Amino acid sequence: MASLISETTQKIFNPETLRAAAKQSERCLIVPVRLRRAIKKYLREQEDPYMRRKVLRLSESFSGIKDVNLNLVAETSKELVEDPLKSMEQSKRWKIKSAYGDIGLTYRDDETVAYVASRMPAVYSACYRVLSEVKRRLPGFNPTKVLDFGAGTGSAFWAMREVWPKSVERVNIVEPSQSMQRAGRSLIQGLKNLPLIYSYISLQALTKDIRKSEREHDLVIASYVLGEIPSLKDRITIVRQLWNMTRDVLVLVEPGTPHGSNIISQMRSHILWMEKRKCHKAKGNKEDSKDLIDLRSGAFVVAPCPHDGRCPLEKSSKYCHFVQRLQRTTSQRTYKRSKGGDPLRGFEDEKFSFVAFRRGQRPRESWPLDGLEFETLKEQRAKRNPEDLEIDYEDVANIEETMDLIPYDEVDPSAYDSDVMETDNTNDIEEDQEEETGNADLGGGWGRIIFPPVRRGRQVHLNICRPTNEDASEGSFDHEVITQTKNPTLHHQARKSFWGDLWPLRWNVTERVS
Repeated sequence: MASLISETTQKIFNPETLRAAAKQSERCLIVPVRLRRAIKKYLREQEDPYMRRKVLRLSESFSGIKDVNLNLVAETSKELVEDPLKSMEQSKRWKIKSAYGDIGLTYRDDETVAYVASRMPAVYSACYRVLSEVKRRLPGFNPTKVLDFGAGTGSAFWAMREVWPKSVERVNIVEPSQSMQRAGRSLIQGLKNLPLIYSYISLQALTKDIRKSEREHDLVIASYVLGEIPSLKDRITIVRQLWNMTRDVLVLVEPGTPHGSNIISQMRSHILWMEKRKCHKAKGNKEDSKDLIDLRSGAFVVAPCPHDGRCPLEKSSKYCHFVQRLQRTTSQRTYKRSKGGDPLRGFEDEKFSFVAFRRGQRPRESWPLDGLEFETLKEQRAKRNPEDLEIDYEDVANIEETMDLIPYDEVDPSAYDSDVMETDNTNDIEEDQEEETGNADLGGGWGRIIFPPVRRGRQVHLNICRPTNEDASEGSFDHEVITQTKNPTLHHQARKSFWGDLWPLRWNVTERVS
């Protein structure tokens, strides 16, 4: 029997399958143990025998939302985003006529339980990826007061707890569904060092409850909620209200679909247009205090866009989105089904679109590749020392002998359930590793890799969204080919790069002028 198991293991774990598994697990996010245990405990308390049916019904409801969004009238969308003053009457300009939930999906108890079982880990992974990117771009940013609009069951709150575990002191949650609020409170039971949490059913209830001087928040986040608001005018109105409540950073996250990316692009254009208009008005009224105006007004994009100009993908067939791979939790493997009836994979890819704004003016920084000269592959080979190429075969033989002496321990298959085996210390290790990596500045010297890099032999093809001028007020979408022969240093970095990474740029004035 033992020989049979070893033969089967050799067939399964061959070099090809191991390479494929390693490639699939690259940058795969593991949902924190605390969240997995909380979800497991919550679902165990529900004891619902028809959970799979409810998960399937929730998935069909999301598909219905996509169909409704595609049928929305968008004749005045361009005018509304670029200049809302022309498309609406002065008295009815920012009056909200609808709210999310009116589009056809209301979260009652059944939908909430299905959402926690199937969607919450994926939404958490997208929010964690976005907030981690904000932290990398703004290393000194530590929010103390946070507004979570459309909080749902608290996916963004859990992500904030992982990214900024010690700085957050107060969180205002806006969620109209009482069932979602109850689920969120149930999931955080037993957590230590929680901030002050206040729940509201609408932004109007929030503004009535607190004074005007206390309405500003260091961080405002709206995740997976704007697509559930059926009116474009109301979306812009809500985003304007969220921006008015933002003291420093505003983050918007939507599903990585063409419609979700379009919503993010529209809100991005509107906020940048609105702040530019305010700056022009302020400069016209107070010419003597231009420096003071520049420091207090304006807005720029922290991520993902490396510039504040018009999105270069607007009139193309492509759309800006990113992917976060996550390891499926026990509840997802239990209740979710694949389309063809095949067994579910151990991971899933959550596609999302996002934008993060910060108040103020974008800082001017030097471009990272300016003044640097890279050697070609031929020049590097000419400098090699022939003695470094010699191989000591005795040392190789000694290493192989020591490797043979190391015993092989078989892993118990029952230990696969990581909800029980893992400890909470893993997240602390990951945080320490992230702090060791360098941070790119907010100047215009960095581009963003939009789609997966294509590796072809000694070439790496990159699709990069990049600024076209020094102040990053305009941008373009370029295709760059990095070759090992011309630049082995950048080629090495390009081979290690992923979809969504930053890419260093060079500002060459002579080339651009010509």
